[in-house]
Amino acid sequence: MNLVIVESPAKAKTINGYLGSDYTVLASYGHVRDLPSKDGSVKPDEDFAMSWEVDAKASRRLAEIAEAAKRADRVVLATDPDREGEAISWHVLDVLTKKKALKDKTVQRVTFNAITRSAVQAAMAAPRELDMQLVEAYLARRALDYLVGFTLSPVLWRKLPGARSAGRVQSVALRIVVDREMEIERFKPQEYWSIEADVTADSPPFVARLVKHAGKRVQRLDVKDEAAASAARAAIQSGAFTIRSIEKKPVRRNPAPPFTTSTLQQEAARKLGFTAQRAMQAAQKLYEGVDGTGGLITYMRTDGVQVSPEGIAQAREVIKDRFGPAYVPAEARHYKTKAKNAQEAHEAIRPTNIARHPDSLRLEGDLQRLYELIWKRMVASQMEAARLDRTVVEVESADGQTGLRATGQVVAFDGFMAVYEEGRDEKPKDGDDDEDDDGARLPALKEGAIAAVRDVRADQHFTEPPPRYSEATLVKKLEELGIGRPSTYASILTTLRDREYVRMDKNRFYPEDKGRLVTAFLEQFFARWVEYDFTAALETRLDEVSAGDLDWKALLREFWTDFHAATQAAGELRTTAILDALNESLGPHIFPQKEDGSDPRECPLCHQGQLSLKTSRFGAFIGCSRYPECKFTRPVASPDAVEGSADGGDRELGVDPVTGQPVHLKIGRFGPYVETAGDGDKPKRSSLPKGWSPAGLDLERALRLLSLPREVGMHPEDGKPISAGLGRYGPFILHAGTYANVSDIEEVFDIGLNRAVTLLAEKRAGGARGRGAATTPLKDLGVHPETGDPVHVMAGRFGPYVKSGKVNATLPKGTAPEEMTLEAALPLLAARAAAAPKGKAKAAPKKAAARKAPAKKAAKKPAVKAKAAD
Repeated sequence: MNLVIVESPAKAKTINGYLGSDYTVLASYGHVRDLPSKDGSVKPDEDFAMSWEVDAKASRRLAEIAEAAKRADRVVLATDPDREGEAISWHVLDVLTKKKALKDKTVQRVTFNAITRSAVQAAMAAPRELDMQLVEAYLARRALDYLVGFTLSPVLWRKLPGARSAGRVQSVALRIVVDREMEIERFKPQEYWSIEADVTADSPPFVARLVKHAGKRVQRLDVKDEAAASAARAAIQSGAFTIRSIEKKPVRRNPAPPFTTSTLQQEAARKLGFTAQRAMQAAQKLYEGVDGTGGLITYMRTDGVQVSPEGIAQAREVIKDRFGPAYVPAEARHYKTKAKNAQEAHEAIRPTNIARHPDSLRLEGDLQRLYELIWKRMVASQMEAARLDRTVVEVESADGQTGLRATGQVVAFDGFMAVYEEGRDEKPKDGDDDEDDDGARLPALKEGAIAAVRDVRADQHFTEPPPRYSEATLVKKLEELGIGRPSTYASILTTLRDREYVRMDKNRFYPEDKGRLVTAFLEQFFARWVEYDFTAALETRLDEVSAGDLDWKALLREFWTDFHAATQAAGELRTTAILDALNESLGPHIFPQKEDGSDPRECPLCHQGQLSLKTSRFGAFIGCSRYPECKFTRPVASPDAVEGSADGGDRELGVDPVTGQPVHLKIGRFGPYVETAGDGDKPKRSSLPKGWSPAGLDLERALRLLSLPREVGMHPEDGKPISAGLGRYGPFILHAGTYANVSDIEEVFDIGLNRAVTLLAEKRAGGARGRGAATTPLKDLGVHPETGDPVHVMAGRFGPYVKSGKVNATLPKGTAPEEMTLEAALPLLAARAAAAPKGKAKAAPKKAAARKAPAKKAAKKPAVKAKAAD
């Protein structure tokens, strides 16, 4: 018997069908070991020895794999063909060796770039040894990330309360976002005017723009004010024009190469609105296969743009059949990547069978849309170039002092554009002389023809700052700088959001104040380790490890020597010295110059103290140096929005149109809140819900908060009121003493009676099993293949979870219930089931201790342990 070990159960099921009865395919459910989340898991003083711990969720699965290995004649490690896949195989092999399950067994490693019958069978026929160079590259990265996190984060916690943690790559990605925000804040808009004219020359009218005035060339920013614009407009209106020249130039546009991990994430963000994490989750499912289809795409973690000869031949055949011979280039297109790392050998991301058109598949929403994107990109990459005729028309006055230009283009042959065009990132108009309206169609014109000006428009504009990063542009920037690797981008961006260092607004990254503070702290005291060049150079060194050109422990020693010294020095700094440095660093942001020239750090309440950064257990804020005599505080936000009021409030948001009372945003002991005058002497207040930034709060949203609790209606059964509000544990609805949590704060403001009654019924029906439980599934995922029990997604008080039989497993943070599938639910349920006995074992002493009334001290110990285990 042959035992094959892969990562996921979906992959195991598909591969088992390809290999037949002589093979048993088991899943490890991803990584089986990790470094314990405590100090000392990597020991620099012991030549970077690493202490691995088997995940409690994986222990039962490993036991099953070990038993199967003892019965097998051959063990085949068939995890993913990249660094992480190699690491999983190494971990499984090491655990099985320690369990003495591999005695006299043949152990082999195989990889395949696609989960298809031919690819799997070809891989099984060509096994190899475990690639220890890739494993060592994994070990080096894991050790570096651990050492940075567990050495630097405690310094942050002590010196900058409210900060979450720091990471080797995440902190640099955060700096990119913060640097862009500071660039936007420093930006000074520049006025300019555009001059356009509607012109005819025995033809329909066309638009031409001013390119020459008073004999001088005019670029975009050259007309700086209304006076200059009026003079140019008058010159056009009074001039006599002819068409001086018509230049037609053929242009060829070649298609973009097929997707890499990075370009897939970028295009999925631009065209589909997917986050990097959402795109990779969908790609993983397409790679593993859906409902017995086999793998639909090749491996999705790759830096390579090359395609196998079979893939190219398939694409050319599809192009010929669907679009005709004219769309097939004479020679196949071959792309080369500039990246030099271990994943370069992988194919680009493409359909495993290009003849399988998206319309022939019936996939769930995200999978269908992403597969179609991948299919179109691959097919377009092998199509003929698009041919365009670009036309430039020069119109000039008789005296040669004034000139206009019209540009346009005509698609002579659409080529690859019949299938796909690459998305473009937003760019500000920065004053260059790029041609406008290249896509406009121009009428038939003749050189020397008299041109009559019908109308002239002078429009005022202002230059715009560079745009904030979207997911697509931030991924692109990380790739350009060589920071991180495409397979890590999704986790990097997710971590920044989870730590609340950034927020997303209209699909753009905005740094939160705590993100700015962390970045400023690192730039002041760990400048080298957040430099773009240093981080990129370290990635290159890690690639050298994977290529076998550098010893991984030598790399760790080199890094640790200087980094450890820097953390030791920062740990000895006094908090006041750190805050002084941050005051200086963030000065332009938190203490901007005032228009009247007065001291920007003067306290606006007492006019005697100096404003400065302060820290508390709830994070940083701005306070007066004369505390406690003066208790002025305000948040660390863009100061344009936070002028202190006479009563010490952070800022006034406006006036309630109903009561005529001012509404303030304030910072209290428990965080930001809004306040206005209430009935009697007691003001009305409401805390800001999670996800609402003080800097972005306006009067309208504040009034919505202050309107809570609101009455939803009367319950149809007993006629008692149902109200909606915001409490300590988040948004809720209340009826007759029963609280039911609402998933989102926005729903509290407009939840209707029917929805409220349903939530209350679910809460009451689930009361016997615990607070917040519900009986109505959010989604039916199917039947568990091992137990036969139905698998449902349920709504719980602390978020959605999957349920099968008596096993409940919480959904990973950020996973939407509607996106959950049976394949994704099974490992969660298995992990939860494996951890259940451990929880029961800890529960027993807790009950026993409670029955012994005299032994109060003894009863406390198990309770503390049980809490820690949770």
